[in-house]
Amino acid sequence: MAPPEPPYIAIYIRSTLSDDLDGYDEVDDAMGKLSQEQPGYLGRESLPSGENEERSVIYWADEESLKAWRLHPEHQVAIRLGRERFYTSYDIRVARVEREYGFDRNTSK
Repeated sequence: MAPPEPPYIAIYIRSTLSDDLDGYDEVDDAMGKLSQEQPGYLGRESLPSGENEERSVIYWADEESLKAWRLHPEHQVAIRLGRERFYTSYDIRVARVEREYGFDRNTSK
């Protein structure tokens, strides 16, 4: 998925998985589907990562929609499970993207 047109909020998440992943795929899938149903959700990209590591960027329209997602009761349960079982660590960076530009010799961008 290509990033949405600016402006938007980008959430970069880097996580290290634990050895206790029983139920992880189900929770991850459920949160992916639930997030897509939330107002302001714009998309998600999975990035290349190493062994036991995940990286992704999630796009939101604005701070309000991101806050509503963060506080969603089912998401709160998933966060708790992540801290208790699924992750040994994670880092989250939140950025407001105001503009973007680039160059690709092979396209007209």
